[in-house]
Amino acid sequence: MNKYGTVLIVDDNAAILTAMRYLLESIFEQVLTTTQPEDILKLMAQQPINMVLLDMNFSLGVNSGNEGLFWLRTIRKQHPQTPVVLMTAYADINLAVKGLKNGAADFITKPWDNDELLHKLKDVLDLQNEIVSLDEVEKEHIRRTIDHCHGNLTQAAELLGITRQTLYNKMKRL
Repeated sequence: MNKYGTVLIVDDNAAILTAMRYLLESIFEQVLTTTQPEDILKLMAQQPINMVLLDMNFSLGVNSGNEGLFWLRTIRKQHPQTPVVLMTAYADINLAVKGLKNGAADFITKPWDNDELLHKLKDVLDLQNEIVSLDEVEKEHIRRTIDHCHGNLTQAAELLGITRQTLYNKMKRL
């Protein structure tokens, strides 16, 4: 079975990190953990991270989710392609909606069901790997058509059903 790369789990509870590590070692090549959200960007700068599991609350007695939302926005600014899955013991529909509106890929409540958690994480990663932007599809199609025509741009434009000038303009964006 192919594994999914590296996951970073950020939670202030060491027991959660240990449980997650044991569970996720079966689907990830590497499982990194930290109790300090301040370490997130440093860890992400050191190596490629394929997914972040992020707790919503880090300060004792605070359960608003604002800390998690702050770190979610911070991660999304620096690493917009990395999916972030939020975790909280204080499940709240409004909090989940806020998280999703701020770019979270999904939302998990603690305690979690192991099979459901693995299924959600695999779905997030599989979906990210399947989706290619329309621009990328167009670029690849143009490259393949030009290769097929051995560099003859007039012939390539004709095959693509566009003018030679339109093909030139599209190539400038490549």
